[in-house]
Amino acid sequence: MITDRLVALVNDALASAVAAGDIPGGSDPDVRFERPRRREHGDWATNVALTLAQGGGNPRAIAQAIVEHLPLSELVERVDIAGPGFLNFKLSDSWLHDVVRSAADPSVPFGRATPTGTKIDVEFVSANPTGPVNVVSGRHAAVGDAIASLLEAAGHEVTREFYINDAGRQARLFGESIGARYLELHGRDAEIPEGGYQGDYVRDIARKVAEEIGDSLVDAEPDQRSDELRRRGLAQMLEEMRTSLERFGTTYDVWFSEQTLHDSGDVDRALASLEEKGLVEERDGAKWLLTTRFGDDKDRVLVRANGEPTYLAADAAYLLNKFDRGFDRLIYLWGADHHGAIGRLKAAAEGLGFDPERVEVPIIQVVSLSSGSESLKGSKRAGVIVKLDDLIDEVGADAARYTFLTRSIDAPLDFDVAAVKQEAPENPVYYVQYAHARICSILRKAAEAGHRPAAKDAALELLAEPAEDELMRKLATFEEVTLEAAAQRSPQKMTRYVEELASDFSAFYRDCKVVTEDGDLTGARMALCVATKRVLADGLSLLGVSAPERM
Repeated sequence: MITDRLVALVNDALASAVAAGDIPGGSDPDVRFERPRRREHGDWATNVALTLAQGGGNPRAIAQAIVEHLPLSELVERVDIAGPGFLNFKLSDSWLHDVVRSAADPSVPFGRATPTGTKIDVEFVSANPTGPVNVVSGRHAAVGDAIASLLEAAGHEVTREFYINDAGRQARLFGESIGARYLELHGRDAEIPEGGYQGDYVRDIARKVAEEIGDSLVDAEPDQRSDELRRRGLAQMLEEMRTSLERFGTTYDVWFSEQTLHDSGDVDRALASLEEKGLVEERDGAKWLLTTRFGDDKDRVLVRANGEPTYLAADAAYLLNKFDRGFDRLIYLWGADHHGAIGRLKAAAEGLGFDPERVEVPIIQVVSLSSGSESLKGSKRAGVIVKLDDLIDEVGADAARYTFLTRSIDAPLDFDVAAVKQEAPENPVYYVQYAHARICSILRKAAEAGHRPAAKDAALELLAEPAEDELMRKLATFEEVTLEAAAQRSPQKMTRYVEELASDFSAFYRDCKVVTEDGDLTGARMALCVATKRVLADGLSLLGVSAPERM
């Protein structure tokens, strides 16, 4: 990145100034650069002189010493001292030309950071496999996948993980609900249990199971029947969920079964570890985790009085399992209804001996689905489900994913199906994809006229029009946006970036004819087109959205 090169120049200047006795030694400041708010103040600025002056000295005098010892570089046109001691760097045009060449060269990892060695587990969606994937889970799938991709671009080693909630009360209710429909198919009276699952999809599961095993479970013991139907039903729903998510462009490295935590003894191991640390207390036959010691508002039940572990016990075992697998950081993407569980999860992590800051739980707000003025709502248990598959059928995976990523996860999302379906410039995903397709068309026509883009040898100094300068500057921010979006878990920063890049390209296309009678100018503008095309495609790929070559 350009800032890395600027930091190196300033560090060289600091070392030289200390050696010359122009500034005192003994400090090793963390040199940082940021963009000035106003373009006329330069391209980049650093407050390193003010930082050094905190130990004594005049910040403007320190800034002047840094400027005087700054190594000569074709990268820097001039450096101005502003205010109390800010250093404002105005870069030469060669910087922007380097950006174009790097962005246009597929062998250069433009927008990709060097590997950090940090292993991150990103767990997302993790919906109960008791019904089809719905629209809310679709937002989780888009956000989780995009965050994972951005973290990979930032140099981290990422594992995408789905936690299968196949143990506990909801799974049992699901098996009992299937059992009721199974008995009905064989002429027996049966009712869905209180809190169970309604809907045609439960009947479909029961019908499919009946086709496989006939009436062999009709006269079985109720628990045996429910357990077998639960197992078969969960397997069927899980396969459907996997298929729907893959159709949406979301795949996982790990599908982790909650039941394995119980079967392997990991839950018992976690409970024993917490008990050994004196963090578990028995009350009225139940075991409580003393989470108030770690800032929670009240203690939480680990094991009920009937001996059944709670979700928190499984969560503690899951923490152990993940850290045992060598992850440096755990990211859980949860829905708004799980906000209250964050404190107890972090308390469990700290109780097990892990730094709770290594456990991160971003909350994704709800989705309101509508079509024009009509609101669409669903409930898995009631059997009224707005399925992700139906949304994909209606608007397409690209449009759905992109729309889910246009807002901060902290904000509820209003998803208007009618608006998202429009193939018009007002539709952001269409606008960005069309910009990519237009560049492909330009390059095809240029090739038909005998022109071949070669950014390495292009006369980029000919790119002097304001629209060309703006487009190059926008390309130059891609690396920053990628790192910022990753660090802040904010995919919407990337959607905003590709929209702005598409807009800057449209202005360039309006003001600057690409194929001209001047071969050198044509080559330079083609190189700029190739760079823009690659960055648009890369930005969309980080969002899990395709970049079509024709529309």
